[in-house]
Amino acid sequence: MDYSAIDPALLLATLMISATPILLAAIGELVVEKAGVLNLGVEGMMITGAICGFAIAVESGNPFLGLIAAALAGAALSLVFAFLTQILLSNQVATGLALTLFGLGLSSLIGKPYAGIKPPASPRLDIPLLSDIPVLGPILFRHDPMVYVSLALVAAVWFFLKYTRAGLILRAVGENHDAAHALGYKVVRIRFLAIMFGGACAGLGGAYLSLIRVPQWTEGMTAGAGWIALALVVFASWRPWRVLLGAYLFGGITVLQLNLQAAGLAIPVEYLSMSPYIVTILVLVYISARKGRGNLDAPASLGRTFHATH
Repeated sequence: MDYSAIDPALLLATLMISATPILLAAIGELVVEKAGVLNLGVEGMMITGAICGFAIAVESGNPFLGLIAAALAGAALSLVFAFLTQILLSNQVATGLALTLFGLGLSSLIGKPYAGIKPPASPRLDIPLLSDIPVLGPILFRHDPMVYVSLALVAAVWFFLKYTRAGLILRAVGENHDAAHALGYKVVRIRFLAIMFGGACAGLGGAYLSLIRVPQWTEGMTAGAGWIALALVVFASWRPWRVLLGAYLFGGITVLQLNLQAAGLAIPVEYLSMSPYIVTILVLVYISARKGRGNLDAPASLGRTFHATH
């Protein structure tokens, strides 16, 4: 095995790129779950965002328009989930799974004409002076703008939930929707907005995959990224900065296994490909065993149906 083939600086820089789509989807889902809603349709919204963003970017020649279209597509699909679960009071788990299946089928239908087409190149943001710093420059300051947008989004969500009145109201709805309703807060409206935000973030994460990380359209290209994003929210105990840590941990394992394959590690490729998902499962099992099932810091009303007549 040739370890010299692994460049640590390139490994760390690629880690940030690999983690970004999962981070975007996970931070959106965190807000949704903080509002007391469990949306298992993240995978479906991601893959829909991936193809809608790709199609608009190819047709317009503008990757920025593609990202906007992806966010709108994810938000639109999440509205279906919001209407079914908050207005028609359908089961959140079943509706989320149906949303994922619908998104996978819809993306396959829309994406057929775009297979094998290369999207317009996305610009890379080389931050003046900082990008020239030895070692740190290539790792931290030579990425596309969406990497920095994802980091800013984590900081914004943390600040919103911790320090703003609107964030406090959203958390109150997630903890006890009946009490929040009794105080006069519009529980359904708040949850609609949270679900749309989560859908937009998932759509952006999908578009990042198809336009930047792997600039092409391939059916099913999210490959479980939405499920990993859901797991990361639990791993993070519903805390934004821990979501960032979890996403970068998963991204690091993903990139490392690819580098180990390239370096010729004498382990079957299938085992290396499974490693990121196995590590995620082991971490979740460890956290559940250590904290106990009833003490995971989950919002108290998570997944519960709200009846305004109560």
